[in-house]
Order: sequence, then C-alpha cells, then structure tokens
Amino acid sequence: MQLSPRLGRYALHLVVVAAGYYLGARLGLLQALVNDQVTPLWPPTGVAVLALVLGGLRMWPGVALGAFAVNATLTDIGSTIVISGGNTLGPVVAYLLLRQAGFRQEVDRTRDALALVSLGAFAGMAVSATVGSSTLLLTGVIDEAGFWSTWAVWWTGDALGVLVLVPMALAFRTLRLRNHPVRRWLEAAALLVSTTVVMAVATTHDLRLMYLVFPFLIWAALRFQHLGTAPCALIATTLAARGAAMSSGPFAGLDLLVRMVTLQAFNATTVLTALLLSAVIAERNAARQAIERTVAQLADVVQQYRPLLLGNALPPPPEKR
Repeated sequence: MQLSPRLGRYALHLVVVAAGYYLGARLGLLQALVNDQVTPLWPPTGVAVLALVLGGLRMWPGVALGAFAVNATLTDIGSTIVISGGNTLGPVVAYLLLRQAGFRQEVDRTRDALALVSLGAFAGMAVSATVGSSTLLLTGVIDEAGFWSTWAVWWTGDALGVLVLVPMALAFRTLRLRNHPVRRWLEAAALLVSTTVVMAVATTHDLRLMYLVFPFLIWAALRFQHLGTAPCALIATTLAARGAAMSSGPFAGLDLLVRMVTLQAFNATTVLTALLLSAVIAERNAARQAIERTVAQLADVVQQYRPLLLGNALPPPPEKR
C-alpha cells in the first residue's frame, strides 16, 4: 500500500521532530543532576514547542515518539510511558496557552514576549515537571525530601529549553540576507563575542557579575531587535545553566534547590528583558513607519490637488468691457 504524498510528508515531519527531540535530549543529558535524567537545560522542550507552534497540534505524535525513545533508555517501561506522556503534555499545554493568547511567531509585540515566557515556558513546563517528578517519587527513585529539588531542576530545564531554542529559531525564520554594510556585520560579531566573554567570566568568577550582560542585551535590542536579542539571550542562559550544573561562579556553595531558583530567576529576567525590549522597539519602529507612510500619502494628495487649490486662491480675472 502506497502512502499519499501528503501523508508521506506528514510522516517525514513527525520523524524529523522525533529525531530533533532525541538529539536535543542526548545533549541535555550531558549535564544531568538527578538520577542521570534530570538536567537544568533540556533542549527537547524547545524542539517540541517549536514544532507545535510551526506545525500545529498535529505534530504531537512526533514529540511523543521522541520522548518515548529517550525515556526508554533511562527507566523501565511503566515509568517511560508516564514520563513520556508528561513530556508530551507539557508542550501541548504550552502551545494551547500560546494559541489562546494570540501568540505571533514574529514575537514583535510585548504581549508575545510575555506569553512566551509566562505561558509557553513557565506554565506549560510545570505540567511535565510535575508528572515526571511525581513518577520518580512513586517509583522510589527519589524520596519525599528530594521531591522539590528534583521538581525545580526538571521545571528549570524544561522552561530553559523553551526560552533558549524557541526565540532563536523564530528569529532566524525572519532573517533576510541582504547587502548589509560591513560595519553592520562587524558590530553584530562584536556584540556576540562581548556577550560570550562577559558571561564566561561571570559564571566562573566568585563575584556576582552576571548582571553585566544586561547592557549587551540593551545594545542588541536597540540595534538589531529580535535578531540580536535572541542569540545574546541564548548565550547568556546557556552559560548560566552550565555554571549552575558545575556549581561554579555565583552558584558555588549553593544547594541544588537554591541553585535552580537562582538560575531560573536569572534566565527569566534575561529572556523577558531581551524579548520585551526588542518587541517594544519593533513596535516603535512599526509605528514610525506607519506615520511616515501616512505623511507620504498626504503629501501625494496635496501634490495632486495643488493646482486646483491654487486656482481657487487666485483672484478672478477682470471683466472685459
């Protein structure tokens, strides 16, 4: 039996989503903190939410397939089914909340930025963290004393996966390679390098220096809007997660729960600041362009009717005798 081209494309999309989820999971597990399966940065949630935002709710089987393939290598079949269900339900809830809020993929409005952080990352990922942590508790992998620290790591990792990947992917969907001046490319390179250096120092030094990244986020928003803030936020949050996983820099000496709360507070502030600033500036630029178009249209109208207006303003010719 031969598949129709439409069904074949759909199946291919599901396979791509599942493969992306699996590869993201293998990367995330390199920094696992609890039971070799709970990590402070879980890229698959970003893959899942992005797939649903771009492809709609029909992409959920690809998310479920990828989640099952990952969890099958980590735990028994019963826990795999339950945790995979939670890993699928979380992104689905996040997508439905974003759709209900009228989220736009351009992320060029303040409401889009707020929705992505509060609904897409924090609210939606609380579902998967609760299901996963409860499963580990019920199966005896963790005890009651470790539940909330495990939940915090799970929630932080899932939310950070959304905050890191989704804005970046949506930003590059709008990228148009044009003949920009060389100084524009040099400025962008300087921005990314400076952000990386500042965060690399801040997350490995005992001094509390992570706030130094915010001037670079402002620079990115003013000069490049979403295309600039998305990679800078990606660099900042990824290096912060690495510092939390290694318990280095400002995270040194903190217990697991405090580290995750500190990391989540920093990540939320960073991403929200970046997205809000870029959205506000994008709205301002759009309003200015609308005003300029209106002024140009009015100038055309005036130019078109100028002879008539001047004719009415001239005195009537003298009467002949």
